[in-house]
Amino acid sequence: MEGATLSNFIQITPFMHVPELEPALTFFNDILGFKTLFREGDYAYVEREGAGVRILAGQGEDGAPPGNRRFCYYVDVRDVDALYDELKPRLDTLPPRDVHGPADKPYGQRELLVIAPDGNLIAFGQAITGV
Repeated sequence: MEGATLSNFIQITPFMHVPELEPALTFFNDILGFKTLFREGDYAYVEREGAGVRILAGQGEDGAPPGNRRFCYYVDVRDVDALYDELKPRLDTLPPRDVHGPADKPYGQRELLVIAPDGNLIAFGQAITGV
C-alpha cells in the first residue's frame, strides 16, 4: 500500500516483577481499583480503563529485585485530583509514607505517587496546563 500509513502499535504494557502475586493483586485491585482480567500460575494481567499492567511473581535468582522507589510505572491520567478523591479511603489504609500528593512538580506534571507492596513506585500524573 504505497503512501498509506498503517497504525500497528496499540499500547505499551509494563511488566511488574514481584516476589509474591497475592499482595500485588490485592494492592492493584483493592487499593487502586484495577480488575484482574487474567491469571494463571504466577502471572496476572490487571487493567483499569484500558491501562494494563502484567504482573509476574518470581523467587530466587530469577526472581524480582526489590523495589527501589524509582519511577518504574507512570500512568497518565486526565484528572489526578479526581483519582485521588476516589482512591483516598483506600490509600488511607496504607502507611502514610507510601502516598505522596497530589502535588505539582517543577517539570510541569501534577502527580500522585504510591509505593506498591514490593517497594516500586507507581506514579499517576497529568500535565499542568499553562506551564
